[in-house]
Amino acid sequence: SYEIKIETESVSETIEINPLDQSDHTEIIQSAIDRVLDNGLIIINEGIYHVKPLFLKSNITILLKGTLLGSTNRFDYPILDEYLDNLPLGTWEGNVKKMFASLITGIRVSNVKLVGPGSINGNASNANWWINPKVTTPAARPRTIYLNYCNNIQIAGIKVENSPSWTIHPYYSDQLKFIDLKIANPKDSPNTDGCNPESCHEVEIIGCRFSVGDDCIAIKSGKMEMVEKFYRPSSNITIRNCLMENGHGAVVLGSESSGGIRDLDVSNCIFINTDRGLRIKTRRGRGNKTVIDGIVFKNITMKRVLNPFVINMFYFCDEEGKTDYVQSKLKAPVDERTPYIGKFTFQNITCDESIISAGFFYGLPEAKIEKIVFKNVTISMADTNEFGFPAMMNDIEKVNRLGLYFNNVKEIVLNNIIVQNQIGPEIIAHNVDIIKK
Repeated sequence: SYEIKIETESVSETIEINPLDQSDHTEIIQSAIDRVLDNGLIIINEGIYHVKPLFLKSNITILLKGTLLGSTNRFDYPILDEYLDNLPLGTWEGNVKKMFASLITGIRVSNVKLVGPGSINGNASNANWWINPKVTTPAARPRTIYLNYCNNIQIAGIKVENSPSWTIHPYYSDQLKFIDLKIANPKDSPNTDGCNPESCHEVEIIGCRFSVGDDCIAIKSGKMEMVEKFYRPSSNITIRNCLMENGHGAVVLGSESSGGIRDLDVSNCIFINTDRGLRIKTRRGRGNKTVIDGIVFKNITMKRVLNPFVINMFYFCDEEGKTDYVQSKLKAPVDERTPYIGKFTFQNITCDESIISAGFFYGLPEAKIEKIVFKNVTISMADTNEFGFPAMMNDIEKVNRLGLYFNNVKEIVLNNIIVQNQIGPEIIAHNVDIIKK
């Protein structure tokens, strides 16, 4: 069913796989992964391969020319326990939880390349993963690609689509490269984020195209309960030359960010028809290790983005987020539950046909946003009467063509900032300590 060829000294073994006239190709592909020697190459030729979850091993390259098509039967997906050797294994939205194995699952593997031009189709549009998506039956939904405590992984040149939930989810992993990917999920599919690095270090997302049912890229670092046991920030992340079309947010931080997010550089990207461009979601209760700092956006073009910039420290998702403690606009004590938002820089950015607001920044009264710098930024509002909420928080009204709104910020620097066709003032500032122009 496949042949083995020795090619070069650098590739110790090649296993070539061709489509067979059978309903399940899982065993043949998994057998190739398990048996190939270190530094081996697996070639999956053109054709459609029906698969259940596949498990990676270290020191291999997979050249995917065909399509991996996921099973629609959830009982074909093994369930991962919450822990393996006292380290988190299964997860859902920032907490340890049993989860179904993903179509491509890497657990503590290193030196793996998965390269195209083929595709991975989670086949969720033909399954029942999107029905009652918040109900655990009996485990959290699988991702399409899940990397747990992995190192030196490169995924390039493939299309990943129809994901049961988050499409690519690296978790507590380092040295990751996601290059020239096409990530596509229906606009109304629930929680189908594109790529969500969680508590990861040294991540590059370059030349990728996103069109999804939730956030295109969401950077996370767990909830407070996780961080108390397994503290690890997300850090040193580069996003460059990407196109985000459709989605709740183009580049999003949080809301599960209790380990902190540091040193993010986003450049040379285009955002089209997303609800938000940059979006920060956090709140009281995420913890004082929630340090979000060193965030730079530059050379960005946005078109028809409802709210280009949002920093919201009153994010109200789930029941905990709707409590008086989280939503009160009065000062609360600064303690171990209080998050911190540091410096953000926005430079050389053009936003055309924005609709709801030019930007909405709302810090905590007891922990103001440290510093926001705008340099060479132009925001043109569309000529529309569409109203909407600029952020997911209580006690705000729907708006249309609101200017740049700031509340509870220590310092704002505005250098060549233009807001056009807004309704009302260009800049609205409340509880801002310093404004430099």
